[in-house]
Amino acid sequence: MGTENALYTILVEKINQDALVLPTLPEIALKVRQAADDPEINLNKMSDIIGQDAALSLGMLKVANSALLGRSVKVETVNQAVTRIGLRQIKSIATAMALEQVFISENEIVAMYLKKSWAKTIDVSSVAIALMTTYLKTNKHTPLTVDALTLAALVHNIGVLPILTEAENHPDVFANPTFLQQAIIKLSSKVGAEVTKSWGFSEEFTSVVEHWSDLTVLPKEVHYLDFIRSGAIYHDVFKNESTKEVLLKNYLAKGILPEQDYMNNAEFIELVADVKSMFV
Repeated sequence: MGTENALYTILVEKINQDALVLPTLPEIALKVRQAADDPEINLNKMSDIIGQDAALSLGMLKVANSALLGRSVKVETVNQAVTRIGLRQIKSIATAMALEQVFISENEIVAMYLKKSWAKTIDVSSVAIALMTTYLKTNKHTPLTVDALTLAALVHNIGVLPILTEAENHPDVFANPTFLQQAIIKLSSKVGAEVTKSWGFSEEFTSVVEHWSDLTVLPKEVHYLDFIRSGAIYHDVFKNESTKEVLLKNYLAKGILPEQDYMNNAEFIELVADVKSMFV
């Protein structure tokens, strides 16, 4: 237990001293975000920037042709994809698509944990996005947007990254996955909030990352947290059955769920699969 306690102590100390090494946003995401903030930017310039990165270009095409945008005519070029998605949404969507590049490590064990973490993030995000897509059909005047939710959902568990990187210096800790998981549960939200701040994300995103697993924070109005937590319920991230039932009743009352068992509906499950295909 000595090594495990040492890791936890080191993590807490580094968090308190702002000394924890945080991941950097992929360069292509930075370029897109900077360009999106330029009042002079146009669709052609943005297409050129995205076209510099093959993985991001493919991601944009997947999004543009996905159930998310609900278009039947397929787009085949980055320019067409950017036009369909639109400059307003491209900042969040491009950042979200680039995030997979952050979940990598040269350490084999850390890489395995990161791969599992990213897979779980995609699972939760796919449900959240599918649920908002259906919600927006009958709630067109909400200030919430799918592109913002997509980014929020894909960064909601970003705090595991610095924790696993620090754990790399304490290889003995990987022999006890239970402890490591407990450290992640206790610290990842706080660490994740620091990551989003360092990336220059808005307070809205930071708040989602910091509070998504804190079920004492229950927004009265429909919130991005509700959709991410719905994805977490669907994939058994929350283990307590009574907690899950209370949350689902709350989402039913808010109109997020048309019916309590809606997420078991075959049509919804198919939509989740369609959304997930954007990321895999």
